[in-house]
Amino acid sequence: MRTFSKDLIHHRFTTRMGKALAVLGFLGSATTTAHAAVDEETLFVFNTFSFLIWGVLVMWMCAGFTMLESGSVRTKNASMICLKNIGLYSIAGLAYYFLGYNLMYVDVGSVIGSFKFLYGPSGDEIALIAGNEVSKAAVVESGYSTMSNWFFQMVFVATTASIVSGALAERVRMWSFFLFILVLTAIIYPIVGAWTWGEGWLSAMGFKDFAGSTIVHSTGGWAALAGAIVVGPRFGKFRSDGTVKSTPPSNILIVTLGVFILWFGWFGFNGGSQLALGSALDAVAMSHVLVNTNLAAAAGVMTALFVSRPILGRLDLFAGLNGAIAGLVSITAGPDIVDHYWSVVIGAIGAVLCTAGIKLLEKIKLDDVVGAIPAHLFAGIWGTVAVCIAGGGNLGVQLIGIVAIGAFVFVTSWVLWRVIAMTLSVRVSRQVEQLGQDVGELGIDAYPEFVLMPEEDDEE
Repeated sequence: MRTFSKDLIHHRFTTRMGKALAVLGFLGSATTTAHAAVDEETLFVFNTFSFLIWGVLVMWMCAGFTMLESGSVRTKNASMICLKNIGLYSIAGLAYYFLGYNLMYVDVGSVIGSFKFLYGPSGDEIALIAGNEVSKAAVVESGYSTMSNWFFQMVFVATTASIVSGALAERVRMWSFFLFILVLTAIIYPIVGAWTWGEGWLSAMGFKDFAGSTIVHSTGGWAALAGAIVVGPRFGKFRSDGTVKSTPPSNILIVTLGVFILWFGWFGFNGGSQLALGSALDAVAMSHVLVNTNLAAAAGVMTALFVSRPILGRLDLFAGLNGAIAGLVSITAGPDIVDHYWSVVIGAIGAVLCTAGIKLLEKIKLDDVVGAIPAHLFAGIWGTVAVCIAGGGNLGVQLIGIVAIGAFVFVTSWVLWRVIAMTLSVRVSRQVEQLGQDVGELGIDAYPEFVLMPEEDDEE
């Protein structure tokens, strides 16, 4: 069981190696030459450390999502946002440990992996910890620590869950939200992962998604879209006369800090997806990935600011911040491209789609508090298609992957949200929404020195 799981990661590793060869222009024996630079134990240490340190950076993205969301909502809901984000991270970690990882990576057929519970270190690793030096050779031969890989994979599923939180802020019930996140992280996301990174049917077709534009971000976006439809908009957001109530961020400083944290964490998200750091080849390839990631985000910011006035009617800082995220999401499917200028183009187009998407959601009266659906779903779809430009993707296969994953995640999420709505209820009462979830559900204020004033629409 453990061996098969490691073979799957090894396949992703060797795939990264093949792409990186183009960077240095090596052929055939270059992989052997590159890896000969360090001994096997040093390679093991570097690879394990890479998984752990990049995983910690991705985990830190949860803080970025918390800052972005808590600054985007009205002050009366900030405490609930903090609770939901630390709760969803905890649920994701537990769900992925008890079931999710096995469904995604262990004994995967073409559709799904093993339903066995719990995941842990290999027998050789346990023996090594117990002092059996004989097992050391087998541990080193595996290339990395078993649980370092688990940790790196786990923080990705937490990112998917964070996307849903922001879209449904200010009106979704906490326990109903947590129940959805449990199913998303234990079953829905791992099945998508099994199809792709777990060597399932999409992987066999040649579907390419280096770090998860579709697998992570579009999955979260589709789940958020289904939730936004079922839960409905905030009270008073869309007025009867057709106008849209403006709900600007309550703390743009915190939102900006959140985006910087996400940008920082994304270097671990994309860079760590090289899945190895044991040779000059890995280091060069990873450097390219980080540079492309940064360029796409930067292009996203400037492009979104440029198009915000013609699309939104104003120079919009919030659009610029979402442009950074859209650029990051767009490049995530193919950050290993060699020609860096393509990352600028890909990030810029992603930002345009995101900004236009924000306007589109207002037109169709779909309430997304932080712009998560345009930034993660729309940009994620574009990024997955953009792999065909310079990353060697096949357009037909990429489109099949986008449609299959979108249909599965959206339909499953919509059904789950509907079941929760019919049994537990998915949104807070109108009174709680008017008071704010901080007071209405938690009995605390994030900003106790502020006086809560009724909003104009609350008095209607």
